[in-house]
Amino acid sequence: MSTYRPISCNFYDELEARATLRQPCLIVYRPDNGPAESTVTGIIDTLYIRDKVEYLRLTDGFELRLDWLVSVDGRELAGYC
Repeated sequence: MSTYRPISCNFYDELEARATLRQPCLIVYRPDNGPAESTVTGIIDTLYIRDKVEYLRLTDGFELRLDWLVSVDGRELAGYC
């Protein structure tokens, strides 16, 4: 598994806002910076840190490293610095 690269604080704030709203969102991600993107739709339940890596967990239990995110509801991680 690759070394964790923290995401921007501004994008983290976007994720926290979505978790507070408790509304379904479309998440596009690329596992371990691989060639193929995947998508999942769900409600962000919590954001947390485990072993110095930030994650989000959806209400259905799905967990995702934050540095694998490509976009959430069309807002691209790359657009935040």
